[in-house]
Amino acid sequence: MKIKQIAVLITCHNRKDKTIACLKSLFEAELPYGYKLDVYLVDDGSIDGTDELVERNYKSVNIIKGNGNLFWAGGMRLAWNAAMEKLSYDAYLLINDDVYLEVPFLRNLIKTDEFSLKNKGESGIYSGATVDDETNAITYGGSNITASHVIVKSQRLIPTEYPQPCELTNANILWVSKEVVDKIGIFDVRFTHGIADYDYSLRAIKQKIPVYLAPNICGACTNDYGDNWKPSSTALKHRIAYLKSPKGLAYNEYLYYIRKHFPLFLPYSFVMLWLKTILPFFWELAKRKDSDN
Repeated sequence: MKIKQIAVLITCHNRKDKTIACLKSLFEAELPYGYKLDVYLVDDGSIDGTDELVERNYKSVNIIKGNGNLFWAGGMRLAWNAAMEKLSYDAYLLINDDVYLEVPFLRNLIKTDEFSLKNKGESGIYSGATVDDETNAITYGGSNITASHVIVKSQRLIPTEYPQPCELTNANILWVSKEVVDKIGIFDVRFTHGIADYDYSLRAIKQKIPVYLAPNICGACTNDYGDNWKPSSTALKHRIAYLKSPKGLAYNEYLYYIRKHFPLFLPYSFVMLWLKTILPFFWELAKRKDSDN
């Protein structure tokens, strides 16, 4: 029996406790017979001793040093390229370093791959759902687009016992088969931090590649982003800086993503971004009205 080689890709920056907890859950997870994991961790300029702690506790991890300016998508691309240079892996498993993995999470992803091969005749992309470990609410996973004309909306899926097709994937836990990489490559270099995972699944769907949410809960990960805009009490110059920041509204990258996949949504997106920035009070009222409805 041929051993299937899986490259695990992680990027981190200055949160050593979460990074170590993630690696602990990974190495304690069930590894089904016939599979082997190689871990590639990009330490993007951490000054909290992350690399030393990882090296001391998990000697098998391949640590790659970043320059401190890679952000999430850049760090994942660096890890991905490092893995591809070393070996032709059967799949790539992307994991956020703030995820605590369930023991059977790999079995859920492998079950999805078997389902895809049986029903679609090819391997694809599979996202694993995560929950908030306090509220048990779904935080990340897969979503489907519910409107795609003037305004784009999406609905997050609730995992069941079986794989479900989806259109948007979070890469907090994301399995990408070798065949997918051979066909569409890795994350688009235009994305610095976020959005790269949504873009990737949409690119796959355009190429008729299967995209699924894996069955069951695969891990715990708290959504701690809060509101994605700065309130009126924040100085305008800081709101504009947040608009342009890769970890804020990522203005140029978000509009690139919308233009690429939802061109009719571009005028609304442009207005929305500036409304959040220039007149956040009105944006807050609009969001409150939406939630009331």
